[in-house]
Amino acid sequence: MNAENSSNIPVTPAFNSRKEEWKRSWYKMKKSKLSMLGLIMVIGIILIAIFAPVIAPYPGDAVGNTIAFDKMNQPPSLEHFFGTDEVGRDILSRIIYGARISLVLGITVLAIAIGIGVPLGLIAGFWGGKVNAVIMRITDIFLAIPSLVLALAVAAILEPTLMNIMIAISFGWWPWFTRLVQGEVLSLKSEQFVLAAEGLGASKWRIAFTEILPNCTSTIIVKATLDMGFVILTGASLGFLGLGAQPPIPEWGTMIAEGRVYLPEMWWQATFPGLAILFTVLGFNLLGDGLRDVFDVQVDGE
Repeated sequence: MNAENSSNIPVTPAFNSRKEEWKRSWYKMKKSKLSMLGLIMVIGIILIAIFAPVIAPYPGDAVGNTIAFDKMNQPPSLEHFFGTDEVGRDILSRIIYGARISLVLGITVLAIAIGIGVPLGLIAGFWGGKVNAVIMRITDIFLAIPSLVLALAVAAILEPTLMNIMIAISFGWWPWFTRLVQGEVLSLKSEQFVLAAEGLGASKWRIAFTEILPNCTSTIIVKATLDMGFVILTGASLGFLGLGAQPPIPEWGTMIAEGRVYLPEMWWQATFPGLAILFTVLGFNLLGDGLRDVFDVQVDGE
């Protein structure tokens, strides 16, 4: 009898509400051609990064110290679609593997920035008073310095490696999430669901992280999506300056730095890595703009 009754339990209104909300969001997303284009571009980059060993025509040129002087500086052809570099490595294969590095860099930096910035923003906004003043003044100090300049300063102190470049960029990125979440918390802390939780005797930590934080999720997702492209661009800039991943690692900024020496005669060595950066940054920006319209949030201010 119990089993029979359990199979007829109706779906809760909350579940139906969330399901309908996702349907409406997806419908709004599909109406924007540019947003869907951005989604397709981002999915394409992710698939290229995942299946790089299968897609790359010459995987050894990207993961090893391959040197083939008989193929050096060859222009784009049917054998090498994007040409070869100064030591005969296939540029297309290196760009494909470079997608992995760029995505790992972006995801790692944003994970660190969110892990630091979001809790600090929650604490500052909900606790208020001296706690808010101390956290936000420290945040303002970091925000007063442009992210790229701060990343350059930190990267110049550290050894030029991929891990250190992630740390350097993260050093200047967390304040944006702190400022964003703090503003969201200030607008939510007087809502009825927060007051009800306080009336029931819930602790401040529980209210902040189980009641308020879920309502900030959409804003954080939109911010992270929009920032992904800029983080990748910042990483490429540091790589171009020689402060990031070092050769022979196929990082796009480093590839442009190596190829610029041969401009304009051997234009393909710097042009195609640059187009890869353009494609990736544009895809994440279009997707982020679409998500911002879908969730109807405002994350500008940088």
